[in-house]
Amino acid sequence: MTTFLIALAALVIGYAVYSKIVDAAFGPTDRETPAVRLNDGVDYMPLPTWKVFMIQLLNIAGLGPIFGALGGALWGATVYFWIVLGTIFAGGVHDYLSGMISIREDGKSISEVVGIYMGPAMLAVMRVFSVVLLVLVGTVFMTGPAMLLTKLTAMDFKVWLFIVLAYYFLATLLPIDAIIARFYPLFGACLILMALGIMVGMFTGVGGHVMPEMVLANLHPKAETMPIWPLMFITVACGAISGFHATQSPIMSRCLKDERLGRPVFYGAMVAEGIIALIWAAAGMTFYDGTAGLAASLAKGGPGGAVYDICVGFLGTGVGATLAMLGVIACPITSGDTAFRSARLTLADWFGIPQKEWGKRLAFAIPLLAVGGALSQINFNIVWRYFSWTNQTLAMIVLWTGAIYLYRKMDNKMISLIAAVPATFMSAVTTTYILQAGEGLRLPPSVSCPAGVVFAAVFLLLYLKSTFWSKSQD
Repeated sequence: MTTFLIALAALVIGYAVYSKIVDAAFGPTDRETPAVRLNDGVDYMPLPTWKVFMIQLLNIAGLGPIFGALGGALWGATVYFWIVLGTIFAGGVHDYLSGMISIREDGKSISEVVGIYMGPAMLAVMRVFSVVLLVLVGTVFMTGPAMLLTKLTAMDFKVWLFIVLAYYFLATLLPIDAIIARFYPLFGACLILMALGIMVGMFTGVGGHVMPEMVLANLHPKAETMPIWPLMFITVACGAISGFHATQSPIMSRCLKDERLGRPVFYGAMVAEGIIALIWAAAGMTFYDGTAGLAASLAKGGPGGAVYDICVGFLGTGVGATLAMLGVIACPITSGDTAFRSARLTLADWFGIPQKEWGKRLAFAIPLLAVGGALSQINFNIVWRYFSWTNQTLAMIVLWTGAIYLYRKMDNKMISLIAAVPATFMSAVTTTYILQAGEGLRLPPSVSCPAGVVFAAVFLLLYLKSTFWSKSQD
């Protein structure tokens, strides 16, 4: 329990201290935001700050900090280390910069923002990359909730899948205050109460389970073939850093009425998600009394089954477990609907088509949801693996974009390192993974690990050449 409490305190302190450093480096002003200046009553509109925070949290806190954290916990409590450092120095910076730069660029989608600072070639890549990722996210967050709802009710999986898809269709089309801003506070309450309930259950030792302490060792049941580097860093995904968040932050950049609220909304929501991931990682190891039991549960019933068992085990079969399950279901649903909404906005920005009229929104929404519905029939685990790598690769690209923005816009050029350092790290993670993973080139670690470091060094050298070194040569 001691290392869990230290990790929890580190996340809170990280927000209190490091987020202020990042915020001061960016320098928010009292300039008019896109929510006020471009208000269209559909996607651009000022909302109360507490609603913007809750929507942002629920947008980003899908299955990632729950399913991803349970998967990451297979390596043992070492996962605490990555959740804390990743959230504070990578995920929080990533989410803050993607949201704040979008505000400065009239609320543009992340693909357009990347294009402005990384050039036309990267713009073309990012447009396609973003839409593919968002459809994958929507599919994952459509299938996951349907699986959990099937466990709670007697209704067939395909019926729940259709109901979730129908809801996504409405949430993608309607003005943001019609459904999303109206119901997210309720879903948020379920999510927060669920996390607190699970944490209290662990603290009080319900069922005689004891929270494990962190040791810097690979405790994966298949440690010989499942190294911590880079597999754990990709598996945890949204609980530490997530490129998907960069697609969601612009949605809220169109609703934030003051730049100075960016720190609690963008950085704060990421820290809240890190706390959720920390709780679920601890819960997985605690409830199953170690990584072997957790691995057996995941193999038998998948992550949905493990979530159900943990909720019932710590909170009982009554109101507590139902509330916990609703929180877990609300999490992915409130990310899935905004994934498709963000995909619509990305395509609209791409083709320069305003979205105030119904017909123009339908032109994008119908094919996007049709593709998502078709992909939902593919094995969930396959879709999740491709989502995880695509997700972290996007995070790496956005961090490099943030570093270039800070270098160009700030008087103190060294400030750009707050984004360049985690960008370099994520470059090593993502390239090593795709070289090593089964869905990648399947190279042995003896080749993939040094190659990943070389790739990251090349990316860093290219960044330095285009920024610090080019200036000194002029």
